[in-house]
Amino acid sequence: MLKKVTLVALGLVLSATMSLQAKEQKVLNVGMELAYPPFEMSTKDGKPSGVSVDLAKAIGKSLGRKVVIKNIAWDGLIPSLKTKKIDMIISSMSITKQREKVISFSIPYAQADLAILTNPTSGVKSVEDLNQAGKVVAVKKGTTGNMYAIKYLKKAKILLFDKENTAVLEVIQKRADAFIYDQLTIYREWEKHKKTTVALLKPISKNHGYWGVAMRKNDKELKAKVDAFITQAKKDGTFDKLANKYLKNAKEKFTELNIPFFF
Repeated sequence: MLKKVTLVALGLVLSATMSLQAKEQKVLNVGMELAYPPFEMSTKDGKPSGVSVDLAKAIGKSLGRKVVIKNIAWDGLIPSLKTKKIDMIISSMSITKQREKVISFSIPYAQADLAILTNPTSGVKSVEDLNQAGKVVAVKKGTTGNMYAIKYLKKAKILLFDKENTAVLEVIQKRADAFIYDQLTIYREWEKHKKTTVALLKPISKNHGYWGVAMRKNDKELKAKVDAFITQAKKDGTFDKLANKYLKNAKEKFTELNIPFFF
């Protein structure tokens, strides 16, 4: 009798454990740096908001998993993914060969080319003007702007910053001739500082840049599902809805300048 009771109790414990594990598996931990409006930001009461947050929730819904947003500094995103603190990164992250050595990316969900923010007295009209001795270029550490500057602007002095705002301030205060980042960021910063900056929005590189959802290399089943979601979202207007919700003015400006928009 005692043996039977023990087996029943053991069964209940195992059942509860399996139920808890199943519950935990339903959570999709998504990492992003909430410092890049309107893609990744926080509301006044501290809740995650923006294009990437809505995109994460839509992906979670398609997977049948509850989404938990983890706010992580940019430099810590890939290490957090590799150590399984998060399941994926949706943080306006460009697909690069260097990053693909250690993580996997979904198919692209946005096109994001590099552009220039300069100041009215710099004399900079194109990227060729920056690759000169005496020119100073500010970039955010670890970004594609950082990679581009190191590879192609060898004659210029490169200033590395942890935060986008600090790099922009260098341009405004004329300690740097330019800040290189994606087009939308350049447009957004120019909107905030129209009197002290100039936005050169045409892509500076012949090769287009693309954003993707980052995952671990061995999460092939998850990648296949995310790829399928992105393919469907491009067809059913999901990305158009996100653009109209968060990026309406920018989309109109890009159309006016005949520059391909993100989505």
